[in-house]
Amino acid sequence: MSRVDFYHLQKQSLEDVLPKLLSKAYSAEKRILLKIGTAERIEFLNSLLWTYDEESFLPHGSKKDGFAETQPIWLTADDDNPNNADFLFLVDGAEAEIDVAAKFERVFNIFDGNSEDALQQARRLWKSFKEAKFDIHYWQQSADGRWEEKK
Repeated sequence: MSRVDFYHLQKQSLEDVLPKLLSKAYSAEKRILLKIGTAERIEFLNSLLWTYDEESFLPHGSKKDGFAETQPIWLTADDDNPNNADFLFLVDGAEAEIDVAAKFERVFNIFDGNSEDALQQARRLWKSFKEAKFDIHYWQQSADGRWEEKK
């Protein structure tokens, strides 16, 4: 069964954390589908991934860029997987049905721990994935902003 990692943001914003997590996944030579909760945020995050660091590069694209099948990282608000991704990242309230999530090697749910709505959604997803027997892991930021797995 797929592994699901929940990332509980408390000390940093999605914009600070997402490029680092994507870089790590990309360095593992995995194709990535970044599912975003609203279509309006796609181009903002697309732009962020071009500009977040002057010294690194994450090859990616969205529907606006085209050529989905050649993009290592694909940004979308849809459920399709046009770049044949191995990893699924869920951000900004995006969700994946159990049967969709099961098609990925790993799922990363990154949520804002300062939002009650985001916390409730994460709890609901946790319960669904647990009932479906996914391998679930929970990560929370420490006081110094590092990720610690909570058991």
